[in-house]
Amino acid sequence: MKEVKEYGSWKTPITAEKVASGRVGLAEIQPEAESLYWLETRPGEGGRNIIVKLDKGGKPVDLTPDGFNVRNRVHEYGGGSYEVSEGVIYFSNFADQRIYRMAEGKEPRPVSPEGSFRYADYVLDDERGRLLGVCEDHTGDGEPENYLVAIPLDDNGHQEVVARGHDFYASPRINQERDKICWVTWDHPNMPWDGTCLHVGELNEKGDLKDQRVIAGGESESVIIPKWSKSGDLFYVSDRTGWWNLYSWNGEEGKRIIERKAEFGRPQWQFGISTYDFPAPGKLVYTYSENGRWFSGEKDLEDGSSKSYDLPYTQISSLKAEGNEVWFIGGSPDNPPGIRVLSRDTGKVDTLKLSFSPEVDKGYFSVLETIEFESEGEKVHSFYYSPNNKEYRGPESEKPPLLVVSHGGPTASTSDGLSQEIQYWTSRGIAVLDVNYRGSTGFGRDYRQELKGEWGVVDVEDCARGALHLAEIGKVDRDRLAVRGGSAGGYTTLASLAFKDVFRAGASYYGVSDPVKLSEDTHKFESRYLDGLIGPYPEAEDIYEERSPIKHSEDITSPVIFFQGGEDEVVPPDQAKAMYKSLAGRNVPTAYLLFEDEQHGFRKEKNIERSLEAELFFYSRILNFHPPEKIEKVEIKNLEK
Repeated sequence: MKEVKEYGSWKTPITAEKVASGRVGLAEIQPEAESLYWLETRPGEGGRNIIVKLDKGGKPVDLTPDGFNVRNRVHEYGGGSYEVSEGVIYFSNFADQRIYRMAEGKEPRPVSPEGSFRYADYVLDDERGRLLGVCEDHTGDGEPENYLVAIPLDDNGHQEVVARGHDFYASPRINQERDKICWVTWDHPNMPWDGTCLHVGELNEKGDLKDQRVIAGGESESVIIPKWSKSGDLFYVSDRTGWWNLYSWNGEEGKRIIERKAEFGRPQWQFGISTYDFPAPGKLVYTYSENGRWFSGEKDLEDGSSKSYDLPYTQISSLKAEGNEVWFIGGSPDNPPGIRVLSRDTGKVDTLKLSFSPEVDKGYFSVLETIEFESEGEKVHSFYYSPNNKEYRGPESEKPPLLVVSHGGPTASTSDGLSQEIQYWTSRGIAVLDVNYRGSTGFGRDYRQELKGEWGVVDVEDCARGALHLAEIGKVDRDRLAVRGGSAGGYTTLASLAFKDVFRAGASYYGVSDPVKLSEDTHKFESRYLDGLIGPYPEAEDIYEERSPIKHSEDITSPVIFFQGGEDEVVPPDQAKAMYKSLAGRNVPTAYLLFEDEQHGFRKEKNIERSLEAELFFYSRILNFHPPEKIEKVEIKNLEK
């Protein structure tokens, strides 16, 4: 028999400490010869990234020595931070952003030049003894320059520019014969999900580039994730029909390989995305998303036959294949993300490493419900998690408080994968609505384009409408609605509080409060992002003023807590601080926690734990419930004792 207890005060083994310390980030799977490598982000080591190798006995072994952190800062978001060939690893080191070569049993040594250079997405051109990759050059004044670069492995301190002239470069890939190279470019104000071009060029014996041309893409077509097949054709993902579908190019013409109203790609916030691969000549394995969930399958490129993999995972990423084996990161609503390996012959799946161990009894987990609701006459997608705890239930006379989550990006999406952070709230008796507002990815180009010129409008409307929908159908308490989000989700949080009378409280993690300052003081990758989301500045200055939470802070009367990294280069700390001071000066209850050693997104165990507990404490005081555990207090300005 469950004990009746107020929502928000249920005891749970899912503590902030467990959320922060019990997980690692998993990314960038790379099979090589008979070995498998991947990247782990470890909050317990200050957010350090480690290359891990699966040894012959099936045991994971750390390869990155102390003092090194495998992470690049190209576009600030990185990705594509290492390459492996014949057991030799080339990786970007976070501290100095140089590329290092690490052979087994030897200390890493730098191969890229010293200076203000950053490198990502590189591949080995073994015939010519060099790396080819993306360089972000910060040596000059003003905006850094991006270009493709060749770094000879036997000449420390030297590099040669292979291609330049565009604002951004990505995905340099060499074919098996080493006589062709492809890459992707785009220019301001486009982002890679708006419009890109896929280039192909010939390489002579010395490795010089010649006869380059654009074979796909344009101002309004997003082409991403190019790869050469084992048969020599070039494959890529394009949204020219409104969906990111798979295409191939045989040197003369392109054709669509799989026609489906589904997404075979993801927004390129980071380098190194892999959604398909070639296990053998004439064979293609792939993964795609429909309505927020991912599926996978295989196609015979010669006879056209295909089959679906029956996998118990709804979130699939970093897919790689070789021979009979397919590796990927897979998770589901009741299964944490993990490194998985699939046998193509038998369909058997083994788990090699989990992001976290679900040691907690599943009786404390909330089972999600997919909810679609109407907002301004259009269908919006979301995942709803009702409060659940095997020991408690709420009073019959009450409805639970609701926490609406606005994902970052904003050109990104939320998923239905098992999240300890969401279960942290639901196991205490707080409902969660995770919204894929219009503008989110995974639902086709048209849905993604809904945010064009409408950031701060449709995302705000959808988050508010989703909360009200749940209140109207009797699932949550209309008077205890809160909203939270990080980065762009923090902006949506603040805009929701400024422009909608729906939410009783909010939490902004390194969120944007002043779009004008963001357009003037952010990194190159996103420096023109707001041209599409709001409009070009200063031409659209009136719209910026209209959408700016800091300019309408007098309209925010609900309490807000701010979390900010002191080293944030994407959304500098002065944005959160200015907003906090504005609210504090008008006697609105507010709190501000600055983590001096964090950047954009918290990576360190102690900071993740502290921020979660502080957010819980804040809600408990505003939404009127008693946390089940003792929590370090937060100074909340203007809150009555």
